[in-house]
Amino acid sequence: MSDRCVRFFGGPLDGRVQELADEEPVPGTVVRHIHLHGGPKIETRYELGLTEGGWAYRVQAHESEPEPDTLS
Repeated sequence: MSDRCVRFFGGPLDGRVQELADEEPVPGTVVRHIHLHGGPKIETRYELGLTEGGWAYRVQAHESEPEPDTLS
């Protein structure tokens, strides 16, 4: 894996490897992945960090959005 690649750990993107953006990576940066699958929206947040093996996004939080209430 090159020094311009990042690996995802946990959640729906587990194992995915992608190129980092052209800007200098900043540890602590958070990206959101939103999964729509016919049910409630599931949002997974990944936090960027630098490990001995290179850059990694690790699952930070996992949220579900409840169904919207009906309007009165």
